Amino acid sequence: MTASPLGYLRGAAALFYELLSDHPELAAGPDGEGWLVGDAHLENFGAFRSADGHGSEAVVFDVNDFDEAIVGPFRWDVVRLLTSVILGGRELGSNGKQSVLLCSAILEGYVPALCQGHVAKSPPPPVRRLLEKVERRTHKDLLDRRTESTATGRRFVRGDRYQDLAPGLVSKAYAAFDRYVERLDPAHVQPREHFVVEDVAFRIAGTGSLGVLRIAVLTRGKGEIDSRWIFDMKAEGQPAAAALLGETPGQETSAERVLRATQACLAHPPRMAGTTQLDDYSLFVRRLLPQEDKLDLTQMRAEELPELARYLGALLGSVHRRGATRTPPATWSAAEQTLLTEHAIVIAGLHEAAYLALCKTA
Repeated sequence: MTASPLGYLRGAAALFYELLSDHPELAAGPDGEGWLVGDAHLENFGAFRSADGHGSEAVVFDVNDFDEAIVGPFRWDVVRLLTSVILGGRELGSNGKQSVLLCSAILEGYVPALCQGHVAKSPPPPVRRLLEKVERRTHKDLLDRRTESTATGRRFVRGDRYQDLAPGLVSKAYAAFDRYVERLDPAHVQPREHFVVEDVAFRIAGTGSLGVLRIAVLTRGKGEIDSRWIFDMKAEGQPAAAALLGETPGQETSAERVLRATQACLAHPPRMAGTTQLDDYSLFVRRLLPQEDKLDLTQMRAEELPELARYLGALLGSVHRRGATRTPPATWSAAEQTLLTEHAIVIAGLHEAAYLALCKTA
């Protein structure tokens, strides 16, 4: 979190909602409610491989993280995304004036997508370059980065990314993965030998989620040494925005909440997303594929940023429209949009101060 103000924002979702709670005027704004991403920021958009449920696959670019998803006012997601643009100036190479202009560009894409259902136009150059890059990756590339060959197959490379799972969790991880497979494919359409587990490890990843129980699972896949499958089982907790909204009704687990939001908000959800349980942990499970990646903000070209910002805004607007429980009765006015940018400026300043205080003590 000391890497940059944007890194601090990514790891401090709870602070963002605490500020909205302590300063209700910053939480106010235009109408519209439904599934929030909950942690909308520049780096929660990315490329991934999806499936439409009928066997068709595609590599897409969209919102890629719904861990903090909850039903609430859309404006909170928008303010958080705008805040990330302001705090991301170091990564983007933009000054304050340019960052505010990028906020306007995000709203130019967002509002028509939410209020009129306008879809995002063809991807801008940075997104096209990313999609072209990940399309060239092979499954072997992914396996070679994360695993090593053994006499019988492959295993995760122990080190900074993967560590041995505590002995008491190994058998529980196997059982939890079996439960995920049965929930994912109760009709046994997929051959069960694809899901035979060969290795499990504790996975170290994330910023705000660093240290959360996260189990990597390596399975036999299609049998060949370069056709193993990797899965991620991640413990989900209470979303940070619940501090303002209270607990959501119903009996679903935290992982089921994440899955429901993902399926509701994305036109093309990621492949093999599902849920399971391990003791008191509610786990969201997904298969990892070589096409997963995100934009390198430090490599953005200044002249490409406005179009990219409009595109990201349109993607968020489409996510909100799909997951809406109440769409705005009218298009958000220019004054309402300006108000959200003003809120983001204030919140960015508070995060910058907290970030510097952390750097002083780190």
